[in-house]
Amino acid sequence: MIYLSLFAISFLAATILPFSSEFTLAGLIATSNYDNLLLLIVASFGNVLGSVVNWALGFYSRNLTTKKWFPFKEAQIERSSKWFDKFGKLSLLFAWVPIIGDPLTLVAGLLRVRFLDFIILVAIGKVSRYLIVFYLMS
Repeated sequence: MIYLSLFAISFLAATILPFSSEFTLAGLIATSNYDNLLLLIVASFGNVLGSVVNWALGFYSRNLTTKKWFPFKEAQIERSSKWFDKFGKLSLLFAWVPIIGDPLTLVAGLLRVRFLDFIILVAIGKVSRYLIVFYLMS
């Protein structure tokens, strides 16, 4: 059950919802009651999958970004677009960065970044962040 909860928190943390998956992962590792490697894998998979949802949302909903209910505000998209224009696809390595990272994954979808490039870069960045937490807490 704890692994499913970590997956859900990590998944939701990759969206606009204010979850902190790093603290959750660190706390679970600190308790030493669970398989730490499995915790790392579950958190990474959930967080990357959440970013994939953002990418798909951007990719398939270009015309919906002006709707009031759309989860990302125009200012977030604009800030992330400038970041993306400045650094290109490699900016996806920073998809884990609070505030700018989640809209960045949406912008990648809006800009039709190739999915394989997207998944590789986002996974490198997000897994690296969790690896740091993993090693600091182990």
